[in-house]
Amino acid sequence: MDDAQADYDELVGSLLARHGRAERSQMMGMPCVKRGGKLALGFVRDEGALVFKLEDEEEREAALALEGAHLFDPSGKGHPFREWVVVPPAHAAEWERLGDAALGG
Repeated sequence: MDDAQADYDELVGSLLARHGRAERSQMMGMPCVKRGGKLALGFVRDEGALVFKLEDEEEREAALALEGAHLFDPSGKGHPFREWVVVPPAHAAEWERLGDAALGG
């Protein structure tokens, strides 16, 4: 297991302990966390990064300002998801805070 996957697994354990309705799942070919049946964050294996659904515009813009962060385009065809931000492992220190935001505080 690579470091990013290990960091993801550790983060998810921490998030699940704080967010009672959150659960591990799999969606779009990636390990993810859902809350109330809806995708909140996931692990983008090919980038070793995490993707977060950030509905709050300020939170989303701050995440996008991180070097290397970008909108999530799972199809790779230039149709990114507007509220979804991929945050690279260089910013792993931000993942927990962003995970809390994606799971509703």
